[in-house]
Amino acid sequence: MEVQGKVKMVGETQTFGNNGFRKREVVVTTEEQYPQHIMVEFVQDKCDLLNNFQVGQDVKISINLRGREWVNPQGETKYFNSIQGWRIENLQAAAPSAGAPMPPADAFEPATNLTEEDHDDLPF
Repeated sequence: MEVQGKVKMVGETQTFGNNGFRKREVVVTTEEQYPQHIMVEFVQDKCDLLNNFQVGQDVKISINLRGREWVNPQGETKYFNSIQGWRIENLQAAAPSAGAPMPPADAFEPATNLTEEDHDDLPF
């Protein structure tokens, strides 16, 4: 699954517990009739993927939906969902470009070794 939009916020990496679990959040605002502010979390080594992204960039994030069950001390079962990112792409960099610019015509040497006997195999 994917989420596409403009980066609204990039959080700092947070570390939890004795084993050093890392999490970093990014909020993306979708561009549709009713824009949504979607928080996506990146965990462990994926936190570093956000280092090169800033507020205002158009991005596409590949995500997985995660769900878990928790029983509170009163014995009630609660359910939680999270959106976990595993890849993020800068859409501005992915925009098609015109390629390398064409050198000016005067950068080419004129052909001087042509003779009338050279066969012209052009179809037009």
